[in-house]
Amino acid sequence: MGGVAARRRAGDFMSEQGVDLRAPGSDRRTLVVRAAGWSVLGFLAAFLIENVLDVGFGIPVSRAIFSDGGAAATLPLAAYVICVGLVNFLVFREPDTTLRADARRVHNFNVYLIRACFWSVLLIGIADVTIAFMRVEKLLILFVDADMVRSLGLARFVGSYVHIPLVITGFVIAYFTRTLGFAWLALLIVLAELSIVVSRFVFSYEQALMGDLVRYWYAALFLFASAYTLFDEGHVRVDVLYAGFGKRTRGFINAWGSILLGMSTSWVILAIGFNGHQSIINSPLMNFEITQTGGVGMFIKYQMAAFLGIFAITMLIQFVSYLFESVADFRGEPGHVEHETMVS
Repeated sequence: MGGVAARRRAGDFMSEQGVDLRAPGSDRRTLVVRAAGWSVLGFLAAFLIENVLDVGFGIPVSRAIFSDGGAAATLPLAAYVICVGLVNFLVFREPDTTLRADARRVHNFNVYLIRACFWSVLLIGIADVTIAFMRVEKLLILFVDADMVRSLGLARFVGSYVHIPLVITGFVIAYFTRTLGFAWLALLIVLAELSIVVSRFVFSYEQALMGDLVRYWYAALFLFASAYTLFDEGHVRVDVLYAGFGKRTRGFINAWGSILLGMSTSWVILAIGFNGHQSIINSPLMNFEITQTGGVGMFIKYQMAAFLGIFAITMLIQFVSYLFESVADFRGEPGHVEHETMVS
């Protein structure tokens, strides 16, 4: 078992060309870049913990320490110290780890997170549209008692006892599967849209829940796939110079672009979206917000608000991985993976 685990860990640090990304030789500048990138991730973790403590448990955020005081107010600040300190401890504990090895670590975690989100929206979409259809057509009473029928008409109940368990299930499934599900989710969107066309023009039947499902999956497809598309160099670059640059120059531009444009944009979304109880992400989540169609639609609007947060989180994580890869390219480290860059 120990040998298998060791080989598996070693495989995590092999590039697609078979280059060992754990090769020694990292200098002080590499450590600085690694520490900076991991500090961003540690700060992100602490930021999300702070948001949960503030919105979920009413514990003051770190900026209120000096105005409100109290032992509880120090918890958010402690989260930042612990998270940032822990990741830097791990960085300096493995000083010979290369930038590409760290980039692979960060990317693999992000892929798992995205994969889990895809499985979650797949399961929730199927379950919620089924419940919504049975609720609209008065079929629930055939399967459950009257109390449960009333409960299934409440967004808070469905969100707490149907959606959250399915999210957990999605994360479990994602641990055992390697597919990201982009193509399958795109196919399901086409089938969902096709069902609207057929039911409307053939059977003269249409419900709000059908459009809700298409929008739900469509939003997930584009917002969740953006981070993986960044890894695969799939985003279109509107540029007349980049295509002619060498690998080192591209690495320099991508590294600074990740910091000045990518990470900053992600942090702006996070700062606005998670800014207190009434923010554009926290408020819908806490209230299990639904669309104006009410009980005749799906109870998923609050999740679509969360999609913005997931988009910013996964993009920020991927930009850290992209930073590591870009600096490695600039420094000429082995293990570079060629992607087809789309330049317009």
